[in-house]
Amino acid sequence: MLIPSSSTEYLHIPVTAPAGTDLTAAPVKIAVVAHADNPSGAEWKTAEWVDGAARLLIGPDGGALTLTRGSYRVWIAIDSPGPENVIRQSGMLSIR
Repeated sequence: MLIPSSSTEYLHIPVTAPAGTDLTAAPVKIAVVAHADNPSGAEWKTAEWVDGAARLLIGPDGGALTLTRGSYRVWIAIDSPGPENVIRQSGMLSIR
C-alpha cells in the first residue's frame, strides 16, 4: 500500500476469523514500524473494528501516528476470545 505523507486516512487490515467467532468485542491493536523487529509495547496503537477489518487513523491531521517518508511493516494484535492472543505481520506500507 502507498500513502502520501501529507494524507490523513484510515489504515485498514482485513481479518478473517474462524466460523462462528465474533471479534467485534475483542481488543485490537495495530503497530506500524520501520524496523525488522517485533513491535515494542509503546509502538502498539489501539485500533477499532469496522466491517470485518481493524482500522487505525494515520496521518498529520489527528492520526494516531504521523509517518515520514519510508517503508514500514504493519502488525496487528488481536486479543481474541479464548486462550489465544494473536500477533501477525499483516503487510508493508510505503509512505511517500
